[in-house]
Amino acid sequence: MTRIAPRIAVVIVYTAAMCMNGLDSTIVNPALLTIARGFGAPVTAAHTVETAFLVALAVALPAAGRLGDRLGTKRVFLGALAVFTAASAACGLAPSLTALVVARAVQGVAGGLLTPVGTTLLFRTFPPHERARLSKVLIVPTALTPALGPPLGGFLTQHLSWHWLFFVNVPVGVAAVLIGAVGIRERAEGADGPFDRTGFLLATPALGLLTYALGTGPSHGWTTPAVAGGGLLGLALLAAAVTHLLRRAAVPLLDLRLLADRVFASASALALLTSAGLMGVLFAFPLLYQEALGASALDAGLSVFPEALGLMLASQAVDRLLPRLGPRLLAAPALALATGVFATLAVPGVAEHAWAVRALMFCVGLVLGTAVLTVQIAGFDGIAPASTGQAMGLFTIVRTLGGALGVAAVAAVLAGSGVRGEEADPGPYRVAILATAALVAAGTPFALRLPARVQQAGPGPSSPASPAASPPRQQA
Repeated sequence: MTRIAPRIAVVIVYTAAMCMNGLDSTIVNPALLTIARGFGAPVTAAHTVETAFLVALAVALPAAGRLGDRLGTKRVFLGALAVFTAASAACGLAPSLTALVVARAVQGVAGGLLTPVGTTLLFRTFPPHERARLSKVLIVPTALTPALGPPLGGFLTQHLSWHWLFFVNVPVGVAAVLIGAVGIRERAEGADGPFDRTGFLLATPALGLLTYALGTGPSHGWTTPAVAGGGLLGLALLAAAVTHLLRRAAVPLLDLRLLADRVFASASALALLTSAGLMGVLFAFPLLYQEALGASALDAGLSVFPEALGLMLASQAVDRLLPRLGPRLLAAPALALATGVFATLAVPGVAEHAWAVRALMFCVGLVLGTAVLTVQIAGFDGIAPASTGQAMGLFTIVRTLGGALGVAAVAAVLAGSGVRGEEADPGPYRVAILATAALVAAGTPFALRLPARVQQAGPGPSSPASPAASPPRQQA
């Protein structure tokens, strides 16, 4: 029992933390108008509440893996969870919009550490041959809680107050920190060499500026000085960071050489494309539903909720099918099916039928969720435990930027079609949805580079789970 308890504690605390983080990424959206009115500020000012969270989250990602390796995944994970919980309380108690934005930024920094460090802790606790069963854990925060965010946010705002959007985190966070402090064992792989300050000073602002540009470009305009300047500076810093990390850093902040692993590189590319497609369609379809077809905001939110249910079922499917079919045979057909489902959403007349929309959104979650979970498990199948933190940091950065790129791509298509928000022509929105289908389809060649099988044997001196017994990976 003493050997089982720490594993149970990791699962409980990880799930709680990721649910809090996932919920906070969407729960505030329905309350922005109410928050703005409460502080006597314009709605555009209230959007800084979300912008601050997303930019701060991106800023924290580059250093997450290295911090976990140097200080210990338990220490960093629980520390970030404690800060996230305290910042949630500060958000709910904020006396002004400025205070709310600052507290939200602190929450974003902690959230940026939670996902890569928490998943690293989870993957180091469970060896590769047990990770297919983790799909049931991984899918809850990534699927259900973000989808619950908008309806829960609207309910709490309407029946209590917007302050409760943040207060709901406090009891969950406190309980999770206490359980983790008692039940989780420290897992520090160690990190040789000094902290890569140059890499940190280049990569951190690069991701922050790019996230800011991608997040505010659709609403403020891509040619405005702040957006265009921030995006160009972010690209320049990113190029300098890549050069430094590959050629100059003795112990890089982010080990980009991990992308030489063919399977991990393919999984990362798939993470970018699938995240772009999913976030793009979840951005485009509600716009089609509301602005072109006249549905209410609640109807639009409920129309995409079945996607989360499909993702929940996908976790069951991956658990059973991955050991039998293998990553390549499971992910490639799932991506092909997802492309077809995305394209069907753009067919004229489909969006006008509520139950057809719900069925298709359920299928989006089922087939794309199957591909996404398969990719995440297979991509880390051959990563050594000592490199898991670095790999998870890279994977999370790519996936986060992919989601931002998907929304930006949809916004660019709509802007290029002349949509300003008041037209009733559904044509441009359907073109934007087809663009998200193309993003998903572009991932199929990478799915064919995944391995035919994942490691299934139990750990042992001569098993595939042993690094010494693992066959060498083909390099990209």
